[in-house]
Amino acid sequence: MAHGDVTHLEIPVSDLERAKDYYADLFGWNITAPPGFEEYPMWQAPNSVSGGALTPREEGFTQPRSIVEVDSIEETLAKAVAGGGTVVKEREAINDTSWWALFRDPDGNEIGLFEGSYDG
Repeated sequence: MAHGDVTHLEIPVSDLERAKDYYADLFGWNITAPPGFEEYPMWQAPNSVSGGALTPREEGFTQPRSIVEVDSIEETLAKAVAGGGTVVKEREAINDTSWWALFRDPDGNEIGLFEGSYDG
């Protein structure tokens, strides 16, 4: 994927098992949790392009959010803030080859950022 591509959509849920069954039946999504990420089951749409994750619902995360791939989280966060946004979560490691962060745009929308590779 390239800078600016939406990598996936996170859907907050209160019951992971119920949500996995619900979305698999409703949309035909293939839903599996990568090893070590059992609380973050990933879904893949039948088109094998669209995908995302079912994520535990928590305070402040009650609506779906898009995750956008970027070349540099630090540069993107700086640009987001310069344009009137705010940082919600600074760059944090997912594993040895990838990182994520969150910002809120001037309209209050929370957007996730992804940097790195899916290997590791």
